[in-house]
Amino acid sequence: MAGTRFAPGPAFGRSRVPGMTAEVEMRDFSNDHRWLSINTATVRKQGNLVEIVDALARHGIRGISPWRDQVADVGLDRAVKAVRDAGLELSGYCRGGMFTADAAHLEEARDDNRRAVDEAAALGAPCLVLVVGGLPQYSRPGSTPSKDLAAAQTMVEEEIGVLLDHARKAKMPLAIEPLHPGYAADRACVNTMRHALDICDRLDPAKSGDVGLAVDLYHVWWDYELFDQIRRAGRSRILAFHVCDWLVPTNHLLLDRGMMGDGVIDIRKCRAAVEAEGFAGYSEVEIFSQDNWWQRPMDEVLSTCIARHKTVV
Repeated sequence: MAGTRFAPGPAFGRSRVPGMTAEVEMRDFSNDHRWLSINTATVRKQGNLVEIVDALARHGIRGISPWRDQVADVGLDRAVKAVRDAGLELSGYCRGGMFTADAAHLEEARDDNRRAVDEAAALGAPCLVLVVGGLPQYSRPGSTPSKDLAAAQTMVEEEIGVLLDHARKAKMPLAIEPLHPGYAADRACVNTMRHALDICDRLDPAKSGDVGLAVDLYHVWWDYELFDQIRRAGRSRILAFHVCDWLVPTNHLLLDRGMMGDGVIDIRKCRAAVEAEGFAGYSEVEIFSQDNWWQRPMDEVLSTCIARHKTVV
């Protein structure tokens, strides 16, 4: 399998996490940031992908998760070279998905997702993150408007199954990212880990690792089943782990994410839970913040990510 999802990490230490009945093994992040990855959305306003790669290397950050539009902006070949020359590893690739479409746009969606798989493979990503889409008119503009959410959910599962054939040939795991229910109409009609894991179990009952989840705390922290579903997912299904924080108040559902430690998510408890299942990959920082972190210099944002990774994550 591509990537370094279960590569050995730094020394583990025993930690009792509030709300959990037993001590769990957690990696010690307090002394270095080896397992910090930056999703390039976090600094997308401060530079292009090559400039972001250079900044990560300057800060000794070894993990990156690029977005497709940022790769397209500099060109795939240049992006691959920049990442490799800097010695970076990918924690994921954002994004495939937006599967829902009317009949006239369905093949366009399929072609786009096959290209996403191929780009992820060229970059050496451990998984392609899927934001699955909502109602078709929002996922694939120009599609006939619909209010049938159940039909959209059925199409998502069917189309992941179609894409899975191509992804398996490319040896590229697919990571379904359940999004907060506020995105059900326009961005993702898969909104809980339970729903995403149900899809995984139907498409991949052998738990081969070909399809699993991107666990983004911004989207799932509120779910009363969160820790049960993390245990259900286990090592074979947890393909990526994204961190940021939920601010109170949140002024914009999409564009007002918080830096770790500035909100109400118990990030340490959540990391303990995924690591208890065997996840030993990157903690990927993904922050959309139009009025705060996108307005700050890139070096300041990255330095803050390093500090919070050591103290909060």
